[in-house]
Amino acid sequence: MEKIVSLCKRRGFVFQGSEIYGGLANSWDYGPLGVELKNNLRDWWWKRFVQSRSDMVGLDAAILMNPKVWEASGHLASSHLPLVECKKCHARYRADQLPEKCETCKGTIFTEAKQFNLMFKTSVGTIEEKGSAVYLRPEIAQAMFVNFKNVLDTARLRLPFGIASIGKAFRNEITPGNFIFRTLEFDLMEFEYFIRENEWEKQFEYWLREQQDWLSEMGFDKKHLKLREHDPEERAHYSKRTVDIEYQTPFGWKEMFGLAYRTDYDLKQHMTKSGAELQYLDPETGEKFVPHVIEPTFGLTRLLLMTLLENYREENDRVYLKLHPKLAPYKVAVFPLLKNKPELVVAARKIYDDLRPQFTTAWDDRGNVGKRYYSQDEIGTPYCVTVDFDTLKDQAVTIRDRDTAKQERVKIGEIVNYISSKLK
Repeated sequence: MEKIVSLCKRRGFVFQGSEIYGGLANSWDYGPLGVELKNNLRDWWWKRFVQSRSDMVGLDAAILMNPKVWEASGHLASSHLPLVECKKCHARYRADQLPEKCETCKGTIFTEAKQFNLMFKTSVGTIEEKGSAVYLRPEIAQAMFVNFKNVLDTARLRLPFGIASIGKAFRNEITPGNFIFRTLEFDLMEFEYFIRENEWEKQFEYWLREQQDWLSEMGFDKKHLKLREHDPEERAHYSKRTVDIEYQTPFGWKEMFGLAYRTDYDLKQHMTKSGAELQYLDPETGEKFVPHVIEPTFGLTRLLLMTLLENYREENDRVYLKLHPKLAPYKVAVFPLLKNKPELVVAARKIYDDLRPQFTTAWDDRGNVGKRYYSQDEIGTPYCVTVDFDTLKDQAVTIRDRDTAKQERVKIGEIVNYISSKLK
């Protein structure tokens, strides 16, 4: 973890939030490379689970919702959790997740449990008054339930179908963060997949395989993954079955993805509380009923951390990130062999400018070529293009592969096709 945290700060993946003011616990900012990696994970997810399917549509909902939403969902009633404090260093922990020793100072004496609110509360309007309270959403699912009828009426979907969303969620977590694993605000990618009740077991197993298949496509080693079934007393109030896909981190096995069978709990609650009609009308049989829901959840910020952990490599005298090319912040870097030779710089700049509309492309002319290779390896750039004196004669460049360090001579006019074929 220390190596990953150092790399993230040094190379511009993740910075401490509000760092110049001493930071804010469990708050992080994503730098130039971090935002590219994060967006690449997001875009792959959206392409794979939404755009490539005929049974899925998207939704981008507001963070603030009518507080009655959270009353109906049960979050207001269940958002108060017991909190304890280490008497030695004052670090705080949830009482239901209390370690034997304080993870900060190793103390063993804690205060009695006190209640704290897991949801962030704010107010609407310029003056805080009764009735103005709203909450930052602790999950993104409720907007998909609240908009069920709107989506059904406008997209003309038939069961089974899903509504997908990506967005920020907020939880007032008082726990050790383990870098970006557990944070005050985080990005979720999830969808609510609406089904008939008698299909839930089949659909549950299908989506569990789909989650695992995506991890395999990204290059995760199956040895670093395991499934964990939630006990009945551990499941959320809305869930009949929950399974986590856990990843073996340096700080233990931790949840990566989640899969829950939410039954028809949410739609029925919102029907009861709002009076809205949220049933599905089968156009063939005329049957009217409340659909059940399978919910695959993917934590985007958590996935980013685990992607870095999974792909960090130390080999001989170099460090590199073995990122899938689709995920790499830069797909290609372009070097002039020597930066003090104008003819090489001009030729390299022309290639750089031609590649930028096609791929995220880095320019690097610092130090010698060997150091540039290692620098790009460390941030996961899969291909480096070097323009040398032979380029001026044969109109070809040297392309180096990050993982194998092998070099290949490629004509300038074929660079785009060469790299495109590697990124599939």
